[in-house]
Amino acid sequence: MTTNPPHRKVDNQVTAHRVDHLVQAGTIAGDVHLHSTPAQAVVPRQMPLANRWFTGRSGELNALTAAVDAGHHVAAVGTGGVGKTSIVLHWAHLNVDRFPDGQLFVNLRGQHVADGLRALLSGLDSDHSTLPASFEAQLGRYRSLLAGLRVLIVLDNATDSTQVTPLLPGSGPNTMLITSRDRLDGLHSTTGVHRMVVATMARSDAVNLIMHRIGAARVRRETTALAELIGYCGGLPLALAVVAGRLATRTSFPLAAVAAELRDASTRIEALDTGEQGATLTAVLSSSYDSLSSDAREVLELIGLTALPDFGIAALTALVDATPGEVRARMRELERASLADEHLPGRWQVHDLVRLHAANQARDAGESAARLVEHYLHTAFSGDHELDRNRLPLRTNPPIPGSHPLVFNDYEAALAWFDLEHQCLIATQQMANEHGWHAHVWQLSWAMHSYRWRRARIHDQAAGWQLALTAAEKLGDARWTAIAHRLLGAANARTGNLEDAFRHLVQALTMFTEQENPAGRGDAHRALARAHERIGNYGQALEQAEAALDLYRETRQRHWEADALDLVCWYEAKLERFNDARRHGTEALELYRRLEDHDGEATALDSLGYIAHRSGRQTDAVEHYEQALVLLRNRNSYHEANTLDRLAELHSERGHVVDARAVWERALVLFRAQHLVGEADRVQRRLDSLGGT
Repeated sequence: MTTNPPHRKVDNQVTAHRVDHLVQAGTIAGDVHLHSTPAQAVVPRQMPLANRWFTGRSGELNALTAAVDAGHHVAAVGTGGVGKTSIVLHWAHLNVDRFPDGQLFVNLRGQHVADGLRALLSGLDSDHSTLPASFEAQLGRYRSLLAGLRVLIVLDNATDSTQVTPLLPGSGPNTMLITSRDRLDGLHSTTGVHRMVVATMARSDAVNLIMHRIGAARVRRETTALAELIGYCGGLPLALAVVAGRLATRTSFPLAAVAAELRDASTRIEALDTGEQGATLTAVLSSSYDSLSSDAREVLELIGLTALPDFGIAALTALVDATPGEVRARMRELERASLADEHLPGRWQVHDLVRLHAANQARDAGESAARLVEHYLHTAFSGDHELDRNRLPLRTNPPIPGSHPLVFNDYEAALAWFDLEHQCLIATQQMANEHGWHAHVWQLSWAMHSYRWRRARIHDQAAGWQLALTAAEKLGDARWTAIAHRLLGAANARTGNLEDAFRHLVQALTMFTEQENPAGRGDAHRALARAHERIGNYGQALEQAEAALDLYRETRQRHWEADALDLVCWYEAKLERFNDARRHGTEALELYRRLEDHDGEATALDSLGYIAHRSGRQTDAVEHYEQALVLLRNRNSYHEANTLDRLAELHSERGHVVDARAVWERALVLFRAQHLVGEADRVQRRLDSLGGT
């Protein structure tokens, strides 16, 4: 017989602060199964506030969307202060609905990758007390937690690829956006993360940024000052934000007053600082600068002390007196830090504000500047010789050690170098002028002369010879002063500044006469002939050309004799003395061919074409013009444009409207490229007169 145990009263008391499972029972028969209640998942929403003044950047936002749509993680890289974080955060807030499982944000500045991982795990609500000890195991948990989730992860201010690569999520629908001043080459090449290089703001976006802060009316009142302010900021959003904030809090200040504060380049960086700690312009730029090796700092500082628009390898070897390999390694480091941009193969640009900051850290760089000037000067001498082998070379000192000038052996390579480096040559001449290196200033104008004549850079020619004239006068060199007067006068004649042209040319002729320099006198007469041609005084032009011809024959200057013959021929044709003109033109053509001067040969053929045209031999005229154009193509823009103009006129007179239109259109492109407004307008009128035939 079984006896049941006596009934006992069950009395439980619970005093804990947290109760997960509570069972009150007397006698329990069988198993007890406790089922946990799932905890309510916390969806991370960690994105910081977006910039309320965010403006523009539609291209970057669209690029982000396209990359994410294609399933890519994206690294936004660029110079400090260029707006990488603002773009990423703005996109994240616009696209919050894409990521229903949350958004994670970690600022990696100053953190080890393990710190970043733990921050991400915290965002995923992982209990740190249960984290495995090893980094690899923690990564495994991180990826497991992300598996299958649509989460946006933003890693801000990554130092380099090693800080990011381990944190990339595994396969799945999540997206990672990274910002860094480093180019993250390793991340891009080994993991396929899409790299988006963030450039400075477009001018229209910069205008809108300031306008949104201070109002459209204030902007419209001072458009000139606004343009000046935007120029000083160089499209850098951090600098623009400082300016906009300053204007917004100083409502009575004119924009011109703030522009005046920034006008002095030596104090511009300080003027753009807010005075607050943290992400000031100085702090941002210093952070990037301090991360560089000493070699990379040196080249950045030296770049900061120059005004060249960009730098090629050859110029940089002179600036730092290093091998091309060493220079390339240093520039790669600057590029990785987003402090330089290789905008063309082997050529780098550095933002103006980065330059100014670097210049503020630099020591005196007189020797480096001297090497750079000498590099450009002697390379230009070599190129000039290839462009005009008939030109008498200057007697100059050999290049200084470490300047590493280039040497050219053919016309095309020399012309290509001048095309690429012309703006740098202008800046180099200005740098020489600022250092008081007057001989270099004059010589650089001489070395650029043939190139500028061929490319019809006549306004640059005039500006350069004005600098050279001042330099020659400071040197007290009478011969160089006379040459500068002549070449400045000739350039002024081509720009249409005829009053100054005649003044300088007469002064040149006077000085050459006083110096008993018959060849110089011939040059002055030849230039005066062209100036008289400009005002339609062909009789006086012919007298000057004949005087030049006599002097060149007297001094046995065969090349210049050919030039003078061609001028005599041209003015005789203008005076309708066609038989004399044809005789002198043929003589000039034969002499040019003996001298193997193809440019001169082309001008003589052009003259003979004009003579044939005006004397009724139209077929001969077309043949001469077309022969001239074959020789002129891509060699002498000024003469090519004029020959095209004359050939088009001939086609028009013959009723060949289609041919005339095609040729005038080619001439119009060249005249506009040379900023010859009068000629371009005249050709446009001729095109319009052809109608739609």
